Amino acid sequence: MSNKQITDVDYTTSPVDRAGRKSTLSMFMVMLGFTFFSASMWVGQQLAAGLDFMGFVWALILGGLILAAYTGALGYIGAESGLSLDMLARRSFGTKGSWLPSAMISFTQIGWFGVGLAMFAIPVAKELMGLDVTPDHMPWQGYLLVAIAGILMTASAYFGIKSLTIISYFAVPAVAILGTVAMVMAVQRGDTGLVEQFAKGTKDLGIIAGAGLVVGSFVSGGTATPNFTRFAKSGKVGFWTTVVAFFIGNSLMFCFGAVSSIYVGGNDIFEVMLNLNLFYLAVLVLGLNIWTTNDNALYSAGLGLSNIFGFSKKAMVLVSGVIGTVAAVWLYWNFCDWLNVLNCTLPPVGIILILSYFADRKKNPSERTVDWSAVAGVILGAIVANLVHWGFPALNGMAVAALCWGIGRAIQTRK
Repeated sequence: MSNKQITDVDYTTSPVDRAGRKSTLSMFMVMLGFTFFSASMWVGQQLAAGLDFMGFVWALILGGLILAAYTGALGYIGAESGLSLDMLARRSFGTKGSWLPSAMISFTQIGWFGVGLAMFAIPVAKELMGLDVTPDHMPWQGYLLVAIAGILMTASAYFGIKSLTIISYFAVPAVAILGTVAMVMAVQRGDTGLVEQFAKGTKDLGIIAGAGLVVGSFVSGGTATPNFTRFAKSGKVGFWTTVVAFFIGNSLMFCFGAVSSIYVGGNDIFEVMLNLNLFYLAVLVLGLNIWTTNDNALYSAGLGLSNIFGFSKKAMVLVSGVIGTVAAVWLYWNFCDWLNVLNCTLPPVGIILILSYFADRKKNPSERTVDWSAVAGVILGAIVANLVHWGFPALNGMAVAALCWGIGRAIQTRK
């Protein structure tokens, strides 16, 4: 009988040790690939429609700084502790209280995984196969594309951080270089310059509102940052790779969406490349762009469900992948608005993880069953983020969550 122990290379229930840490370049590639989110291009289209060029730039800077600060703090915590979001949640919310943030991150990430599959399959079915795709009709060839993409992306998440890193090393340079070249070519072939194109149309979006769209575009996915930065060599590396990757990656996606909108009337660099007769490269960029985000999303969903149900991360990745693949087309046509609502529920989780970690950083963690102040903070923060539209919804939710957590902590300290 062999005495060889089976090692959990994804450190599902334990801190990542020194042997499991990755190089700075690997972490940067993984985090940059994480931000290559096609739905962010939709936001770029909204920004281009509502802002002139300088307003667009300032919205990117302001929103990018807020998003980078939030994800950077989570990146630092993940790297310093070596713990995933779900393991950090066990400390902040309690062993069973952590099921709430785990369920929320799993549900949203499975949803976005499914939407991402359809975002690849539907345009390819239309352009490559000439199929008629509507909300009421999807030909079988389209479902086949969804199934193939679902299998491939689930496989990369199943094999864990090593597979995610390999995909990122290949996909990140390809998407960044090809997408940027296509964007520059589109601008050069346009009748007027970029600034003049931005000036057209009704500009009815303020810089603050635009920055709010930037923050909201990826603040929910960014909450899962510790799941990846826990493999960084130090807290500083986790912080800076996250800040730089999120700022560059998100800005690039917004620019792709904006240029697509003002030059070809679309919302994706895929459409720009089609317009430039770069069809096969367009399919490659679209697929890799979605893949880098989808495998990270499914990986986070697997970790979250593992925390709730106690099964292995790999098993939960398979379950999540099947659910997301089967529901992909329905999610795309019916659930995007709901997923955007759910995006506002995750920043309250992140701020509580941050506050709790730094408050108890030098103490031995004592896990409770449920920390009700943390749970109440997430619920009330999510309600405020969705209902109060003044300022930045995500920040409003975080402020309420932090207040609830702080009050609860003060009461517990005085007992």
